[in-house]
Amino acid sequence: MEIRHSKLTQIRRLEEMTPSMVFDPASESLEQWQKKAKEKLRELLGLDYIKCDSLIDIEYKKDSELGTEIRFTFQSEEGEFAPAHIIIPKNIENKKPSVMICLQGHSTGMHISLGRPKSEEDEASISSGDRDFARQCLKHGFAAVVLEQRCFGERGGNPKPDCYTASMTALLTGHTILGGRVLDIMRLIDVLEESFSDILDTDKIFCMGNSGGGTATFYAAALEKRIKAAIPSCAFATFCGSIGSMFHCACNFVPGISRYFDMAEIAGLIAPRPLVIVSGKEDGIFPLSTAEHEFSRLKNIYYNNSAAPDNTVHIKGDGGHRFYSDPAYKEFLRLLESNAI
Repeated sequence: MEIRHSKLTQIRRLEEMTPSMVFDPASESLEQWQKKAKEKLRELLGLDYIKCDSLIDIEYKKDSELGTEIRFTFQSEEGEFAPAHIIIPKNIENKKPSVMICLQGHSTGMHISLGRPKSEEDEASISSGDRDFARQCLKHGFAAVVLEQRCFGERGGNPKPDCYTASMTALLTGHTILGGRVLDIMRLIDVLEESFSDILDTDKIFCMGNSGGGTATFYAAALEKRIKAAIPSCAFATFCGSIGSMFHCACNFVPGISRYFDMAEIAGLIAPRPLVIVSGKEDGIFPLSTAEHEFSRLKNIYYNNSAAPDNTVHIKGDGGHRFYSDPAYKEFLRLLESNAI
């Protein structure tokens, strides 16, 4: 009798699983499916938090090399505070800019999105992977809102991201770190509307991120309609072909999710809003072949049955697990223009 690694049993189960909540256009409308699918996704993520006071604390407002910069903290759930930066681009002629929420992936923190490396490793991460998200979106005329994600940087991520214990403890209480990150983004939008709508166009809020930031972008855009368009990067594949079959940080895992959804279903909750999905042809942890498979499902099942079939694009960069700013923004700006956003 062959004794094999128990991991293979789990992978076999995942391979054999058919998600139960795939949209069927013959039986219901996309909007009807999205309503019940969102309820299930919120349940799986453990998004059952009671709304709390924001307790916004503006630490400073100053002119920086990037533009007018505001540093603040806010309470996203009881006792959980998140730091963030707003940067208003220079020379915008008194108009309120649209907003890009920038989400760093697994790293030493949001200073990388700001293009302010603290080490040679940070510098290499920026220069080799287009990870200075705030600087990129400022160049294109968006206000950058940079959020420190849970377990990264100032929130427990120095000298490196520290997700494991927090992720496992969250599971014991029926929550997930990924759900907490989505909550932070939702609460950040509340704060922008409540306290910064005089300087920002809060009717035009977008979201982007790479890797762990791309994952948070996917789930947040799926559940939060105030995000009008999104650019998730290097975070899209089948669950079996990526998260379930190779090493990933514990913060990627949502108990029981494959019983109901694959990644095309998560992205399908964003339809018909503009969605630019970015992959690297040589990405070793979100393999391109599985991303292409899921994008085909996303397009055929979800966007083709929406009011805007052409509102999703799959960018394939010539490299690995990184962001590809030029082609991603080219398509993103085109979609915004064609949708008059």
